[in-house]
Amino acid sequence: MKYWRLLASFVLAMVLFWFPLSAQAASSSSITRSVGNDELKGKDYSGQSLVGTEFTNLKLENANFSNADLRGVVFNGTLLEGVNLHGADFSEGIAYLTQFKDADLSDAVLTDAMMLRSIFDDVNVKDADFTNAILDGTQVKKLCVKASGVNSKTGVDTRQSLGCK
Repeated sequence: MKYWRLLASFVLAMVLFWFPLSAQAASSSSITRSVGNDELKGKDYSGQSLVGTEFTNLKLENANFSNADLRGVVFNGTLLEGVNLHGADFSEGIAYLTQFKDADLSDAVLTDAMMLRSIFDDVNVKDADFTNAILDGTQVKKLCVKASGVNSKTGVDTRQSLGCK
């Protein structure tokens, strides 16, 4: 199982390297630095459907995404310090060059998420589901230290979803 996950990650990385996606104009569902970082600090997105929204180069300190529908959301170069993602569905999302510091990922669904080059410092991952998520190995080891519980929505054990030993 672990071999296939590594092989799938490698194939995906090679496809993206050799055939990068074309650049497209930002849609109305994109939130970039032009919005103003101060307006987004501590913002309450709890329970909202933000499917496919892009957050690029932002500081979203203490924002509340609890129980939000974040399927396919992109966090690119974003600071998520003190962010509440409790119970959020971040499946098939992308977090690239994103800093999760003191974030609450408890009971979140992060299945099939691509979270390369992201940093997870002092995060709560109790009951989170990382099934088929792609993270840097050093970050997985860091998360495994605190990983525990079973996700309430998927019934998956957090340690098992991370591949902890």
